[in-house]
Amino acid sequence: MGRPRIKTIDDSAPEAEVKKQKTSTRSSRGKNKEEKATEVKSDKASRLSEEGEIRRESTSSDVHEQDRTGSEPPAGGEESELEKRDQTNKGAKETKKQKPGKAKPRSKKYQEIAKDLDRTKTYSLPEAVDMAKKLSYSKFNATLEAHINTSQTGIRGLVSLPYAKGKKIRILAFGPSHLQLEGVIFGSDSTIDTISKGKVDFDLVITTPEWMPKLAKVARILGPKGLMPNPKNGTIASGEAGLQKAVEGFQAGKTEYKTESKAPVIHVAMGKLNQPNDELIANIKTLYQTIGKSRVKKITLSPTMGPGVKINLTSL
Repeated sequence: MGRPRIKTIDDSAPEAEVKKQKTSTRSSRGKNKEEKATEVKSDKASRLSEEGEIRRESTSSDVHEQDRTGSEPPAGGEESELEKRDQTNKGAKETKKQKPGKAKPRSKKYQEIAKDLDRTKTYSLPEAVDMAKKLSYSKFNATLEAHINTSQTGIRGLVSLPYAKGKKIRILAFGPSHLQLEGVIFGSDSTIDTISKGKVDFDLVITTPEWMPKLAKVARILGPKGLMPNPKNGTIASGEAGLQKAVEGFQAGKTEYKTESKAPVIHVAMGKLNQPNDELIANIKTLYQTIGKSRVKKITLSPTMGPGVKINLTSL
């Protein structure tokens, strides 16, 4: 028998093959990734180029549209709708701003009489009084009213007109009821209860200090009407003599003047149109001096029914 032949098996060969296979697999994977990345880049480039072309086309079309119309076209449907809404809102705001106030309706009689009046002119006091009488178109004995524009609000006081012949004021007095004063109604606790129910049938309230705590219960009713007694306007008087003097003063022509709550304007009755011009002129001059020349900016006279006449203040 000869020597046995031993076959040597080399394990490195299959390992090398396995390594080659792995390497080839990795390389193929890398190649696939690179190919995919290249494809993605090319896709992006193509998309960008397409978008650029679209933008160029839209820009060129916008430019042509702007050249033809002179304005920029809307970028899209939503933006155009927003622009339309903005324009609508702006137009509504402008319309509100430009909308003029409603003119006060005037009757035919007023318009016919106002033709004789030059509204741009200021008249001397005697001319203004005479003109105000001529411009009255009421069938009754009207009142001559003075409308005074002041430099500020909060002006308030009392004035005793020398020739006041207006309507008799209804005075409600709280104090010694045994006083006999003509044209005066003396109040009581039951009168306060009636006022608290909203019944007000008087033009002026004069009281002594003792009644003020009771009148405070109806201040919410008397206050807004300007009827709450106040020491500044002379409607609170001490004692019987003081109460009688206050009543007589108001009956003789003592008048309260005050500006409106929200406007520097005072409205005061100067007398009746059937009074002589000299009496009305004296009343106006007294009021003007009482308020103060420095606080008066403009005075307009007007009848109860008729246009107003502006006074030249240098004539006062």
